[in-house]
Amino acid sequence: MPRNLIKLVLTLSLVLITREVYCLELNSMKTKMLGADYKAAISEGEELIAQGEHSDELDYLLGLCYLKDGNYPRALVNFEAIIKESSGSRFQEEARLGLGDTYLLRDDLAKAEESYLGLLKSNPDTRLKAQVFYRLSEIGFKKGDAKQGRDYLAKLKESYPLNPEVKQKRDIFPAQKVNADSYYAVQVGSFSNSTNAANLTRKLLNSGYPAYTEESPGASGSKTYRVKVGRLNSRQEAEELNRKLKQEGYPTKICP
Repeated sequence: MPRNLIKLVLTLSLVLITREVYCLELNSMKTKMLGADYKAAISEGEELIAQGEHSDELDYLLGLCYLKDGNYPRALVNFEAIIKESSGSRFQEEARLGLGDTYLLRDDLAKAEESYLGLLKSNPDTRLKAQVFYRLSEIGFKKGDAKQGRDYLAKLKESYPLNPEVKQKRDIFPAQKVNADSYYAVQVGSFSNSTNAANLTRKLLNSGYPAYTEESPGASGSKTYRVKVGRLNSRQEAEELNRKLKQEGYPTKICP
């Protein structure tokens, strides 16, 4: 066999072996992700990058791990890199969803909404449409726009009746329109510290509840942050939601 051909075969073999090792290491990272060991997954992902390995998939997986681990700035960097630098990436839509989720968890509702709407604009038939509708519904209720919350929930139910998010919400939001000036809600917490209120609101949102925080003035110039769930049309609906939350261990109070 000619010497040049031998060198070419050896080079190709080395490349294949290197890719196999990379795939094995990436699979190891995925296994740790599935086991919710995000710090270990991040460590393996960063080690791959340090070794000179790079791919959109690796960027995306790291972004998810940073997001799950609460490192929102790093998550934003990874998702934005895919969106801006890899227009043809098969992880474009997932990165846009991840970007919106990161902003949502940071309580930056405007940027979260912009990210989700950007995903719908870039591909109206995206396979992630159900997830986007669900999140836009959550944003609507969280910012006090009941119409937006219900409109996107209706779209979700109409287009994806078997979607898990629909099942979560089916008994929480009635079909009729809420009067914007008069509604019932279930209070699950009252805090003097806004961070504590934000943490409880985020926990409820992650569990599929339309939670939000209301701020009101307290004594001596202080403020009170009340965490509430739902904007419901009738007392009966509020009582049903109240029972559900109480069964899950939350201290509840129906308002008004």
